[in-house]
Amino acid sequence: MAKLKLDLHDIYNKGNQIDAELNRIVEEAVDKKIALVEIIPGKGSGQLKKKVLRFLNQGHIKKLYHRVEKDDKNHGRIFIHFRF
Repeated sequence: MAKLKLDLHDIYNKGNQIDAELNRIVEEAVDKKIALVEIIPGKGSGQLKKKVLRFLNQGHIKKLYHRVEKDDKNHGRIFIHFRF
């Protein structure tokens, strides 16, 4: 199964760039019909993970994917599942 991966470590403190990258990866998954996207916000204070989850919870984004899974073995990782 094909998947996309987005590591946010390098841009953790650049809010607009984070939103742009999240938009890009979601659009790419939809365009290429890729069923799984892995986002790595890291394990720090949890603020970046919260930002990612808030982004994914926006109505216009939420309608594009099937579900979000928080990795219970690695809390610094989020999976977005798409259904095509």
